Amino acid sequence: MTHDAHAWQPDVLGPGFAQRTIPLGEDDEGPLVATLVRSLPGTVPFTDRLAGRSRIVHPLAGVDVLYVHGWSDYFFQRELAAFFTGRGARFFALDLRKYGRSLRPGQTPGFIEDLAQYDAEIGAALEIMGAEPANGGAASFGGRPRRLLLMGHSTGGLILSLWADRHPGVASGLLLNSPWLEFQLPGRIRASIAPLVDLSARFNPRESAPQLDFGYYTRAQRAVADADHPLEVNTEWRPEQAMAVHAGWLRAILRGHSEVVERGLRITAPVGVLLSRRWISPLRWSEELTSVDSVLDVDEIARAATRLGPTVTIERIDGALHDVFLSRPGVREEAYRRLEAWLRGWIAEIG
Repeated sequence: MTHDAHAWQPDVLGPGFAQRTIPLGEDDEGPLVATLVRSLPGTVPFTDRLAGRSRIVHPLAGVDVLYVHGWSDYFFQRELAAFFTGRGARFFALDLRKYGRSLRPGQTPGFIEDLAQYDAEIGAALEIMGAEPANGGAASFGGRPRRLLLMGHSTGGLILSLWADRHPGVASGLLLNSPWLEFQLPGRIRASIAPLVDLSARFNPRESAPQLDFGYYTRAQRAVADADHPLEVNTEWRPEQAMAVHAGWLRAILRGHSEVVERGLRITAPVGVLLSRRWISPLRWSEELTSVDSVLDVDEIARAATRLGPTVTIERIDGALHDVFLSRPGVREEAYRRLEAWLRGWIAEIG
């Protein structure tokens, strides 16, 4: 697949960001596309490059980050991109088919029946980034291959974990921000409802489940946002209440959970997992929801994370929201401090 006809265009995030459309054919709802967003680091001064100091000045020089968003979401986190580009990495984010920038009129938002179908846009994104192994290996930096760091939030963390397991040796590291690795209820509950979901998905894959989101998670994010980093989102792409859940999509998610928890994955690259310390079920609004994960049971996720591979680091952050990088300022600073510490160890390990 070639992408020459789809040049980089200005992105909705403004200066410093560009986007590129990835065609993916079509399904029964029409043309499918994904969208790759990029933010590049500043140029390393010539004197530093000449003296071989680029890795000292920019510790992540030679690293490409590919970020994948969660359910009912898209990429909008300027601060996260700046964290990586400020350390020399090239930052890319993928709006998957039927999400965000990639959602087209008449499509069912976020709908898919097999998480492995996302291999198409992930592979195309890597090809554009110059990191597709089929092209003879990753692009080089200073005579060395560029390193690929995958980063996924929530459902994106599940998608990238399964992808990394199916494509060993491609990524040099995997960072997961509250990855949805297990159902919100114990595994035995997941196993008991899976046949019912499978039956529903077989006969009516777009059947909707009742909406159980009261908008409290979005309210919590807005409550803790500060003036320097307000929560600026397109509510058509990221609604106040989560998008409708459909049977075919839920079956794909439960199968992914089963792969992680029951089979176990074999991700050989180092894995870093960031989680809130606590979870509570958001049955009614309270201020407590501004300092916990109100989406996923973080204890279940922590246990499931140990099934990803042999090298997994789990960081539990007190006061963090489901997206730890959208927490209140002090908690967010702690999350970035933990992330930087993990990255220092990762760089030292991969050389």
